[in-house]
Amino acid sequence: METEHFNEDDSLRLITSMINNVRNRFNENGTLYILWGWVVLICCLFQFASQYFFDNYKGYFIWFVTWGVTVYQIYYLRKKIKQRRFTNYTDGLRGAIWLTFVICTAIIIFILIRFEMFVAINPVILVMYGFPTYLSGIILRFAPLRYGGIACWILAVASTFVPNEYHLLLIGMAVVIAWLIPGYILRAQHSDRVPYKSLSVVLP
Repeated sequence: METEHFNEDDSLRLITSMINNVRNRFNENGTLYILWGWVVLICCLFQFASQYFFDNYKGYFIWFVTWGVTVYQIYYLRKKIKQRRFTNYTDGLRGAIWLTFVICTAIIIFILIRFEMFVAINPVILVMYGFPTYLSGIILRFAPLRYGGIACWILAVASTFVPNEYHLLLIGMAVVIAWLIPGYILRAQHSDRVPYKSLSVVLP
C-alpha cells in the first residue's frame, strides 16, 4: 500500500484553506447592510409621512435615490475587490444571491403592477427581503442575518392583517431588524470593538 506524503505544498494549502474559512466568516464589515438599511428606512418613512400626514401620494419619488445608491454600491464593490489579495467562493455566491434577489423582485413587482395587484406589492417585497438575508446568514454563519430573514417573512404574513397604508412601516421595521442591526454588529466585529468571545451568543 502506498503511503500518501503530507508535503510542504499540502501544508500551505491546508493553512490557506483554514485562513479563507475564517475570512469567509468574518470579512463582512456590514457597510452595505447599514447603507441600504438607512436608505430604505428613510424612503419608507418619507413616503408614509407624505401620504398619511400630507395626503400627498407622490412621495414615492423618494425611491429614485436608490439609483444613486446603486451606483455608489457598484463603485464600492469594485474598489473593495481591487483591494483584496484573493477572492473566494463565498463572496461570489453571496453576490449571485443578491443579484438574483434584485432581478426576481423587479420581475415580480412588474407582474403585480401589470395585473394591478398593488396591494400585494409591499408584502411580496417583505418576502423577497427575507430570501437573500437568510441565505447570507447561512453562508456567513451569522445568526442575526438569519433571524432578520425570518423576521421579514413574519412581517410579510402580518401585513395581511394590517391596512395597506401601514405596510411601509412594516418594511421599515423589517430593514431595521434584518439589515441595520446585523450591519452594526458586523461593523463592530470587523473593527474588533467586539471581542470574539462576546459574539458567541450570535454565532452558532
